[in-house]
Amino acid sequence: MAHDQHRIPVEQLRWTCDTSQLDFSTTEELPDLDYAIGQNRALRSIEFGLEMEETGFNLYIAGETGTGRTSTIRNILKKRAKHEPQPHDWVYVNNFKDNLSAVSLSLPAGQGSQLATDMKELVDAFKKDIPKALESPEYEFRRSEIFEQFQTANNGLFQALEKEAAKHGFALQRTVSGLVIVPQKEGRNYTQEEYEALTDKKRNKLDQNGKKLTEQLNDVLRRVRDNEKATKEALSQADRELGMSCLGHRLDPLKEKYASLEKVVAFLEAVQEDILNNLEDFKPQTSQPQIPGIRLPRQEPSFERYEVNLLVDNSMTEGAPVVFEPNPTYNNLFGRIEHVMQYGGVAVTDFTMIRAGALHRANGGYLVVDAREVLINPFVWDALKRCIRTGEIRIEDVLEQYRFMTMVTLKPEAVQLQAKLVMIGTPWIYYLLFYLDPDYRKFFKVKAEFDSSVIRTADIMRDYALYVATHCRCEKLLHFDRDGIARLLEYTARMVEDQQRLSSQFMEISDFIREASHWARKDGHSIVSGSDVLRAAEEKLYRFNRIEERMHELYEDGIIMVDTDGAVVGQINGLSVLELGDHTFGRPSRITASVYTGQAGMVNIEREAKLSGPIHDKGVMILTGYLGSTFAQDHPLSLSASICFEQLYSGIEGDSASSTELYALLSALSGIPLLQGIGVTGSVNQRGVTQPIGGVNFKIEGFFAVCKSQGLTGRQGVMIPASNQRHLMLNDEVVEAVRSGVFSIWSVETIEQGIEILTGVPAGVRGKNGKFPKGTLYQCVDERLRQMNETLLKQDLKQKGHVEQKARRRTTA
Repeated sequence: MAHDQHRIPVEQLRWTCDTSQLDFSTTEELPDLDYAIGQNRALRSIEFGLEMEETGFNLYIAGETGTGRTSTIRNILKKRAKHEPQPHDWVYVNNFKDNLSAVSLSLPAGQGSQLATDMKELVDAFKKDIPKALESPEYEFRRSEIFEQFQTANNGLFQALEKEAAKHGFALQRTVSGLVIVPQKEGRNYTQEEYEALTDKKRNKLDQNGKKLTEQLNDVLRRVRDNEKATKEALSQADRELGMSCLGHRLDPLKEKYASLEKVVAFLEAVQEDILNNLEDFKPQTSQPQIPGIRLPRQEPSFERYEVNLLVDNSMTEGAPVVFEPNPTYNNLFGRIEHVMQYGGVAVTDFTMIRAGALHRANGGYLVVDAREVLINPFVWDALKRCIRTGEIRIEDVLEQYRFMTMVTLKPEAVQLQAKLVMIGTPWIYYLLFYLDPDYRKFFKVKAEFDSSVIRTADIMRDYALYVATHCRCEKLLHFDRDGIARLLEYTARMVEDQQRLSSQFMEISDFIREASHWARKDGHSIVSGSDVLRAAEEKLYRFNRIEERMHELYEDGIIMVDTDGAVVGQINGLSVLELGDHTFGRPSRITASVYTGQAGMVNIEREAKLSGPIHDKGVMILTGYLGSTFAQDHPLSLSASICFEQLYSGIEGDSASSTELYALLSALSGIPLLQGIGVTGSVNQRGVTQPIGGVNFKIEGFFAVCKSQGLTGRQGVMIPASNQRHLMLNDEVVEAVRSGVFSIWSVETIEQGIEILTGVPAGVRGKNGKFPKGTLYQCVDERLRQMNETLLKQDLKQKGHVEQKARRRTTA
């Protein structure tokens, strides 16, 4: 009676897609899908985060790999960016005041490349115009004229001085130490004897005249130096006038062109001043002498200081830029400064070797990075937070602080950052950052979470068909018919083990679509049908289930001992799931329980051997609570029991076998055997209510495979919690076996229902007299526990009597 009452109808063993709900013949008729399927919460969060322009409202897109996070945000940003303003170009130019720095300039989109072209053309023109002007007759005449004026002025000064000196008997002579005033006698210099032979009066007069003339000489020399300085200034002014004649008509139009950009105009003025101050660089250079056998680099003036380093060119960008950086290293994100090895092994750099990073390219738009990649690359996470905090991108040598010696390097001016950052990662990384990094909450305030499954509705089913159509069209795969889509939807429902939900692991679904198309094409089909989808599933299973088949061979050979027929006291088949990364399957395990008189309580052998996890240990402890509340209301629960997973040599975790262990324990206490053809799974609470577990389909199919190998008798099946009934998505073989009556699936809500199915004996309900009805299983358990309790009491009394007797003997002695 209990078997039939709790047996699950074959129609409820899986969800079967009704093809009449699909209003198309093939997916070729359907349009493309341009939105995410069933991720309304995530889409609203993304929309909110993108609309918020305040600081810190960057996005973290959380979800499992393959749920469509990257493709969804790519499509959203692609559409949104087209309607947003085009960001400015960024360039770096030379800082003429500080050679160790570089000036960053922001220009409207397209003008950055124009400025670079304009400056190149400007310098090329100067290279031609200035040398011609320097060699022109007008320029040479002007310089000669200035030199003549200088010579004339200086000659006049010296001639006047010579006349004055001659009038007083002196002459102006040039010596090694310079010009001196020398006294003369008859057209020659005084000898020392002639000078000493003079009277004191004549000597004093000669000395006074010489002193005055020396002062006049010094004054003339001072005026000559002033003339020389004036001449240099005149020559410089002539050069400037020459330079301005070459520069003015070329620079002035550029200043007018970029008049609205103050920093650009300031740069052009700095260029003008530097050229005027270095006109010699434009003159033809003489060749240097070469050392025989050694080829020295030719030393020529460099005009790179006038170039423009186009860091970011947005001239071809439509709307705002969207940058996906797959490898967010420090240099790839924040830019770098390159170096060039010169003769002698010296590494040099300048502003033209500054290279942009992903943040520069995404400035004014969106940058998308992988959270895990950001965290595993050194220095990136802290530098990214610093950029968000300061609102600027600064290109630095990240290893500078770790060097033994400080090196002189370029320090470019920072670029202002205005970009929306999007990080894609798992929920685990999100919560890790949320709790361990206080700054994270300031800079990534919006979370958009993608679910790994979606509720199945008619609209969702059609969206899946649109997804298949889009995928087949993009990758030139064979299209699916309605039956193929129906089988694919059933496959996605099995992926999440839920009759009411579909998987949103689109990476795995896409691979399965490719596989189905491959097998259909290999069989010569022009369209993917339901049989092609089933074959793709079978082929995929065959590629991964080698270990599963090897384990079933151990069951067939009797190496792993499991009975699938008969009845045994205290022995039951529990069901577990093995996960091997790329494959998951179920397997039965023999669970035995032994009870005996004692007060040791419940002994979990796996726990004693340190093979069980905390959740499994908790499940075993719950058994004591259930036994106590059911059988120990009027007497203590005195027993010793051991529970063991036979032939288990590795760790076990989870409480899905707690109800199975309880059934084995009740059988051992009552002495009533359990049917070995029924596999059992399910958790239980202290009130005896079964609770849902995971992997129910794998467990049923694993036990069915063992039963099939040992022979199906029609009395075999699996018993599961009633709350797991919606999770059934069994394969066709199991469903057909149930339909033909050689296998059964039962669902139970309580332990009492389950024990009746396993033994054929009702559990029984305690009556008003406090006893269970005769002939029930719980009545047998209750009597056994009372007997064990009485036995313990007698042993305690006997032991107490021996102790008292020994005490009296000691007293008499």
